[in-house]
Amino acid sequence: MNQRPGTDLAPVHVWLAPSGRDQRRVAHELLLDLAESLLGTRPVLHHDDLGRPLLPPLWVSVSHTPDLIAVAAGDDGPVGVDDEKQHAREVDSMARRWFDPAELVWLAEQPDELQAFLHLWTAKEAVGKALGKGLRNSGLRRLMPVPVPGVRQGGPLLGGLIPSTQQLALVHLPVDGGAIVAVAVPAGTTSVEVVEYHGAALRRAVVSRTSFPVVVRGN
Repeated sequence: MNQRPGTDLAPVHVWLAPSGRDQRRVAHELLLDLAESLLGTRPVLHHDDLGRPLLPPLWVSVSHTPDLIAVAAGDDGPVGVDDEKQHAREVDSMARRWFDPAELVWLAEQPDELQAFLHLWTAKEAVGKALGKGLRNSGLRRLMPVPVPGVRQGGPLLGGLIPSTQQLALVHLPVDGGAIVAVAVPAGTTSVEVVEYHGAALRRAVVSRTSFPVVVRGN
C-alpha cells in the first residue's frame, strides 16, 4: 500500500450517514459496509492500542457527532476524517491559545468566525488522525493550509499540502446540514469520492469547490 511515485493515487472514499443512538456502532457498521464495497468481502474490524480502527489492507478513519457519521478509506496511504456540527460556541480564546499566528490572521479576515474556526479545527483533527497522533504533541499548533490572498479559492473551503508533512494533503467536503467535514489524504490523490446516505434518496450532486475533484453520490 505504498504510494506509487509518478502515478496518480487511487480515490479516497468517504461515506456519510446520519448518526443513530449508538454512534460508535453505527460508525463501525458504516465503515465495514464501505470496506466490503471496496474489497468484495466483509473484513473483520480490529483496533490498535489507541482505539483506532484497523481494516488492512485499507487505510481507514472514523468520525462521529450526534448528527453525522463520517468514515473514510483508501488504498495508498494514511487517511483521516473529522466532522463538526456548526452550533454556537465561543472560539476566539481557543483560537488565540492554540492556532498559529498565520491562521489567526486568516481567521480574523473571515466573515463567519465559527465556520472558519471549524475548518481549521477539523483540518487539524483529520491530519492528526492520518498521522496516528491525534491532537497530541502540539497537534493543534500544526499549521494548516489557508487560502492565499489574490488566488481564487472558490470560497472559504481549504485545501492543499500540509506544510509540516507534505506526504499529506487536505480537502474539505461540500456537505449540507451545517456540518464541516475535513479529510486528510495522501499527497497525489486525484479525487475524493463521497456517498451521502439519507434514507434511500440521493441527497444531491455537486461540483467540488476545492482543489481536488469530489464526486458525490447517493445510496
